Amino acid sequence: MSVIAVTGATGYIGGRLVPLLLEQGHSVRVLTRRSNALRDVPWGTRVQIVEGDLTDPDAAAELCEGAEVLYYLVHSMGGTSNFAPVEERCANTIVEAARAAGIGRLVYLSGLHPEGELSRHLASRVKVGRILESSGIPTITLQAGLIIGSGSASFEMVRHLTDVLPVMPAPRWVLNRVQPIAVRDALHYLSQCALLPSEVSGTYDIGGPEAHSYGDMMRLYADAAGIRRPVILALPVLTPWLAAQWVNLVTPIPRALAIPLVESLQHDCVMRNRDIDAVIDRPAEGLTGYRSSVELALAKMRDDTVETTWATAHALEAPAEPLPSDPQWAGHTVFTDVRERDTSASPAALFRVIASLGGETGYYSLPGAWALRGILDKLAGGVGLRRGRRNRTSLALGDAVDWWRVEELVPDRLLRLRAEMRVPGRAWLELSVEPTETGSHYRQRAVFFPEGLAGRLYWLAIVPFHGVIFSSMARRITTAAEALEATDAA
Repeated sequence: MSVIAVTGATGYIGGRLVPLLLEQGHSVRVLTRRSNALRDVPWGTRVQIVEGDLTDPDAAAELCEGAEVLYYLVHSMGGTSNFAPVEERCANTIVEAARAAGIGRLVYLSGLHPEGELSRHLASRVKVGRILESSGIPTITLQAGLIIGSGSASFEMVRHLTDVLPVMPAPRWVLNRVQPIAVRDALHYLSQCALLPSEVSGTYDIGGPEAHSYGDMMRLYADAAGIRRPVILALPVLTPWLAAQWVNLVTPIPRALAIPLVESLQHDCVMRNRDIDAVIDRPAEGLTGYRSSVELALAKMRDDTVETTWATAHALEAPAEPLPSDPQWAGHTVFTDVRERDTSASPAALFRVIASLGGETGYYSLPGAWALRGILDKLAGGVGLRRGRRNRTSLALGDAVDWWRVEELVPDRLLRLRAEMRVPGRAWLELSVEPTETGSHYRQRAVFFPEGLAGRLYWLAIVPFHGVIFSSMARRITTAAEALEATDAA
């Protein structure tokens, strides 16, 4: 079997592809900006990790050294506005490293697209494909439509639009035909690329067995979910920009990601041919239809077995440096809100409650106030509270929890969440547990590093609300832990 290098291993597709490659018997090496991002991933100890960035030639060279196949799974969805030059630079860097290392195959995941003018993001992905294909290295480019699976951005957009709105005013692109593919089928094609002979190369469309309009996809989702079909009103006045604002407000998809998703739906995106069938056999059970892929995704959500999500894959801002250690605060102006309580609950019971915060559970205090803050964040283009969490009861380093990101996690001791909401500064929520002779000591600390006058005024404006919200939160978390321990004992 091969030594395989994977870029984008912390992404939605990469995080599911790596374990498949390991199951096939390959040795896998991955590139990530922060090695601890893979600390809690089940397969993290089975791969070689190279820490670095794709713009760094040294990191790219280390990733490629001795590898026979390289998967290129990175793209700019949800990234900065100046993404095209960065994507081109990354592609050129990896090509140079792959040539020098003698890699025998490149595999690239791109998107289905029409002929003619493309959105900025699709145009950039096509350009990256051309750079890889002109490298002189045998390259397979797979062009996929909307990928439907538990936690995928496309599935979450369909799900929330359909769940929330019985009557939906929509742009005319809801009538355009798209060809979705189940994530399991996309992974099948990707994983089989590692087994192909070196003379096979080219660009291939991949998709599910049939195409649908986006409106029909919402209706079929409603049938699979057992809810009323939405009434869809196609309006000519909703521009892509306005539609993206609507998607941002109604779904957990933030504006930065909604815009490229909506732009990619402006035209029909269907397979031109099935040439892929001459290269890779279809899955043994056949291609998964759209409704079946929705049912599988919903089942994964019900069973709490979602492996990766778009939210975990897309950090909406550059990773902030870890919270500076007390008491120095690295010279920052800092505001804090600290709440402490003793409880008879054990550290394990208390931390179980802490680790279930967010998502369907909420924050144990004034849910209306949290919901209002989430709406305001959405209106400002932030992530809001609807992003939820990958798993209802357990967390891993790097997980998204509503508008938070898990920055530090020590089981039964510490959970530190970094805010990804829109605020004039940087914010954390830290929840820690210390064992005592009679149970546990709970410490809850909100930390805010303000930026300029706006940051200071923001903190002063919310201080009165903290007095109610955070005190209630501390009290109810400890009470819930005591009730949980009593239930376990019974």
